[in-house]
Amino acid sequence: MLLAAGLLLAALNLRMAVASVGPVLSDIERGQPLSATATGVLTTIPVLCFGGFAFATPALVRRWGMHRLLGATMLLLGIGVLARLQPSTAALFTGTVVAGASIAVANVLMPGLIKHDFAHRSALMMGLYTTSLFIGAAAASGLTVPLENALGTGWRQALALWALPALAAFLLWLPQTGRHRPPRPADRLPATAAVRGTLVRDLARDRTAWAVTVFMGTQSLGYYALLSWIPSLLQDSGMSAGQAGWMLSFSTFPGFTASLLTPALGRRPAGRAPAVAATVVLCGAAYAGLAFAPVPLAYLWMVLLGLGQGAAISLALSFIVWCAPDAAHASALSTLAQGTGYLVAALGPFGLGAIHGLTDGWTVPMAALGAVLAAQLAAGLLAARARTG
Repeated sequence: MLLAAGLLLAALNLRMAVASVGPVLSDIERGQPLSATATGVLTTIPVLCFGGFAFATPALVRRWGMHRLLGATMLLLGIGVLARLQPSTAALFTGTVVAGASIAVANVLMPGLIKHDFAHRSALMMGLYTTSLFIGAAAASGLTVPLENALGTGWRQALALWALPALAAFLLWLPQTGRHRPPRPADRLPATAAVRGTLVRDLARDRTAWAVTVFMGTQSLGYYALLSWIPSLLQDSGMSAGQAGWMLSFSTFPGFTASLLTPALGRRPAGRAPAVAATVVLCGAAYAGLAFAPVPLAYLWMVLLGLGQGAAISLALSFIVWCAPDAAHASALSTLAQGTGYLVAALGPFGLGAIHGLTDGWTVPMAALGAVLAAQLAAGLLAARARTG
């Protein structure tokens, strides 16, 4: 129970540092101040870190071990979030990089840890894990502006408060960092870079592994693009900043319901393809609504978006566990899927902002996200068909 609680509290932190920025992005632009390009870079940095630093995780695991390394990521995450308290552009960007790198490593660790420590309850733990991601995002996106108003001290202090859950996760996880937990022989992580490289190269030639990777990348691209820009889209349509932040937070309630139920529905292979199709239909309907009537039916679009995104991220992470025969393959597939997938996803916040800047509207940007859904559907249907390894 302590192990599960520690994992889920750590998971709760894996979106907070990112989701808290969108609602106060206008304040950051004015108060730092930042150009539109610098703002786009700021929103893109975390997702780039999720991709780039993911590939460093196997070497860190060999040196530190999975359990000790997860504790270190929570401590560094707290430090990175606190660094943004300093009133300088360098501190803002440095803290964002440290937080993004910490989350990147933890992202890769989670499926392997669940496969290793909860193989007999993987569907339940994957559901709880993805639900924790959504709850963390909901808390950060919905409470950052109210905290800023309540404190009366500005956006830096409001963002810094999200270091507290990371430090709490570090303290709760401490008992696991000192415990020797040898893996089962079948789940033993490759001991050398050469073996690890061979395993990753094998997966890189596997069609299903690339399907999982493309599905991870495309659904993450849509998620992070809208995580960064939904408040701005709604504010441009006449909604207040506080209400726009609440709408983003509200979308996570149907999101974590879908993320909790999807792994159970997809335990049988026959249920996975319909689940993939449902995520695309739900997200497509939400994109259309946000493009043509964002404010009048905002709650409906947020429900559809939350359901689609919640099911999609849950499927993407569950595919890593379902398509891997053991913890070693789960770790390698997690590295490939999340490392490459998040590098693709980094195009989302920056690309959506760039298209919005060029067209001075939101119809074309939402249409571009709709086109990405076609690749998400094709990759998801392929990933639903077979096992990797």
